[in-house]
Amino acid sequence: MNNLTQHLRRDLQGVAADLKRSAVELVRIADRLSQAGNEPDAQALHRMIKVFQDGEEKVSTIVDGINVGGIVRLDSVSA
Repeated sequence: MNNLTQHLRRDLQGVAADLKRSAVELVRIADRLSQAGNEPDAQALHRMIKVFQDGEEKVSTIVDGINVGGIVRLDSVSA
């Protein structure tokens, strides 16, 4: 695995971890909203949580593709 591909893998693993941590925190917030009687906002957060979890799964699948060599970064991307 070349250095650029390793960097891409680490970046994507970080994104997946951020999505997972964010979803966990949103669950806590949604629970507090629900306990406070604000069910519509709690349900809205649960929909956002699902989006975050789906995104984390997609990014993790891409990382798996990198790990088996199916995805390789050939050149740097300027930001």
